[in-house]
Amino acid sequence: MSSMLTHAVRNLPAPSAWAARAFARSLGCSSQLQAAAVQPKSKKTLAKSGVKNVVVVEGVRIPFLQSGTSYADLMPHDLARAALQGLLNRTSVPRDVVDYIVYGTVIQEVKTSNVAREAALGAGFSDKTPAHTVTMACISSNQAMTTGVGMIAAGQCDVVVAGGVELMSDVPIRHSRKMRKTMLTLNRAKTLGQKLSLISKIRPDYFTPELPAVAEFSTSETMGHSADRLAAAFAISRLEQDEYALRSHTLAKKAQDGGLLLDVVPFKVPGKDTVTKDNGIRPSSMEQMGKLKPAFVKPYGTVTAANSSFLTDGASAILLMSEEKALALGYKPKAYLRDFVYVSQDPKDQLLLGPTYATPKVLEKAGLTMADIDVFEFHEAFAGQILANLKAMDSDWFAQNYMGRKSKVGAPPLDKFNNWGGSLSLGHPFGATGCRLVITAAHRLKKEGGQYGLVAACAAGGQGHAMIVELYPQ
Repeated sequence: MSSMLTHAVRNLPAPSAWAARAFARSLGCSSQLQAAAVQPKSKKTLAKSGVKNVVVVEGVRIPFLQSGTSYADLMPHDLARAALQGLLNRTSVPRDVVDYIVYGTVIQEVKTSNVAREAALGAGFSDKTPAHTVTMACISSNQAMTTGVGMIAAGQCDVVVAGGVELMSDVPIRHSRKMRKTMLTLNRAKTLGQKLSLISKIRPDYFTPELPAVAEFSTSETMGHSADRLAAAFAISRLEQDEYALRSHTLAKKAQDGGLLLDVVPFKVPGKDTVTKDNGIRPSSMEQMGKLKPAFVKPYGTVTAANSSFLTDGASAILLMSEEKALALGYKPKAYLRDFVYVSQDPKDQLLLGPTYATPKVLEKAGLTMADIDVFEFHEAFAGQILANLKAMDSDWFAQNYMGRKSKVGAPPLDKFNNWGGSLSLGHPFGATGCRLVITAAHRLKKEGGQYGLVAACAAGGQGHAMIVELYPQ
């Protein structure tokens, strides 16, 4: 696969020239962030006969922070609870109106494996309100949202809260398997002799802990290593990756300073100050970024700490309703959630190509083309990953040889792409990112003028998700 992908780049644009044009266009469009909203174009609605319209009433997130900072002493349900409380404060929705709560997470705290339930109880929801937790790697909160969409569309619920949470500051570290087995057997031993016999078999290596790693179980390869190989396969240079990362941080900083990140709600951390904004947005310089050494494939890799998303703590929550229920309760929705798809492919060489596969499928399902999309919000796991997806989407060769398509779908124009920053700069709490993408798309549609947004993300395991967001009539 790698050799074939490497061959494929012969038919793709020259990387350095592409990066220069893309970066210049992106910086040019950033000046539009402060411009007044324009009226959206008149396009058809994607409403379907006989299918309930599902709307986003509001979406919030507590600030996304680099792991090991202000949230370090908390537990995941603390963050999720704060997001839920932020949503309740923002919307004033009565707790007893909520029919169901769904949360996504990736690295589960064993004490609160159903973090949705614990967070809901902590936020004051009735113990009669069901809640469950899903996991689908980096698209876990996407799965939480679409689970809510399905419940509402099926008539099972009218009001669902979906969200996601991740606390990378404190991840489970286990005893070795041999030690776990010994301890469990010891717990069942009935006599002192049996216990002493088991204890005598313990060896020093039993105490070596099993440290968590962001790696694929099926391949034992870290996502960073996969990103490095993907960047090499598509001839994405270190310069391109650093330029794109700088773009993300620059646009995020302008959006933050301009008050555009409306989904962020303050969080009073117990025993500490109130956190009001993301702390990973740090525009640097190409010179400084160029000094960093490869993080995964050493010494010749191109993926570094500067062009990768960082380990992040954070949580999000989004309020979904049937359109009829929202209007009956007096709410003005922000957007409709329309067609969505999930995709899955080879978890080794195509681990991070989810957006490439999902985008054409969701467009076809909705009866749209790339030209119809006014706002793109794609998850940025690594700069090399996002640039490889853009190249793959713009390649007839890749479409024909790997996607079974006659022609390419085309790459999103950079002046519509992640204009308020992305995961590289805002942060990536694995389970919480999807909700950020959706509510950002809704806010951008209103601010920038447009009707359709396309949200897409990759996920570990070679999976991906894409969804169409339609602006609610203003």
